[in-house]
Amino acid sequence: MPPESTSHAGDRLDDDDHPAHATGRVAEMIGAAPGFLRTIGAARLVTPPRSEGGRRRYSRYRLRIAARARELVDGGTPIDAACRIVIPEGRREEAPRLDEELRRPAVGRGGTGS
Repeated sequence: MPPESTSHAGDRLDDDDHPAHATGRVAEMIGAAPGFLRTIGAARLVTPPRSEGGRRRYSRYRLRIAARARELVDGGTPIDAACRIVIPEGRREEAPRLDEELRRPAVGRGGTGS
């Protein structure tokens, strides 16, 4: 393998934003079920890119966000509140819209909002 390729691969491994982890592995790492990751994804807390095969791929940055949300939920914080608490710094301006979306009853849940 040429030195450039090796260097480039090493750079990706050090990159917090490189989508290197599959859903099952992330769930295992944070002690959650894959459904937890789908839930925080639906809340737009963590929106992982998808591989060519359509599978979600998580970066170390997204993994840390998911782990923090899991920590809050384990401590008794409702998942919707945990998602509002953990909104990444770069998305703070989206917080009011996300909050409104989380408060609306979800379609398919009987319109109860819970």
